[in-house]
Amino acid sequence: MIEKVPMTRGGHAALADELKKRQSVDRPRIIEHIAEARSHGDLSENAEYHAAKEDQSHNEGRIAELEDKLARAEIIDVSKLSGDTIKFGATVTLIDEDTDKKAVWQIVGEAEADAKKGRISITSPLARALIGKKKGASVEVVAPGGAKAYEITKVEWR
Repeated sequence: MIEKVPMTRGGHAALADELKKRQSVDRPRIIEHIAEARSHGDLSENAEYHAAKEDQSHNEGRIAELEDKLARAEIIDVSKLSGDTIKFGATVTLIDEDTDKKAVWQIVGEAEADAKKGRISITSPLARALIGKKKGASVEVVAPGGAKAYEITKVEWR
């Protein structure tokens, strides 16, 4: 059975854009670099050639990874979700019970998680602690940095 990869519509679009760029821009550029490096002669000691081949390998590996994720994608339209129980796609506002610091996180698929952009993976310790909870609840998260307690102050669907 093929394991589906849950992701938001935006996450799917971002991966599709990256795939398109890697196939239509990066791949031809790398092939050009390989051809140019080949023209320099002896390949056994041609660092430029080996670097270009390594770039090609990295790019082709990422293309395969993106194609796989997109083929297995289960797109979840967050705008059609509702309710006050936290689940995939929810944007959750938390208050750190120790520091009173506010944080806003959207729970997304692994492929689109980006902490700098406020998106955490459904498999992260924080997301796992939040799933199924409601506004007003407190959660304790055991993460690599130690245990943290948060109060859920808002659950939104954006």
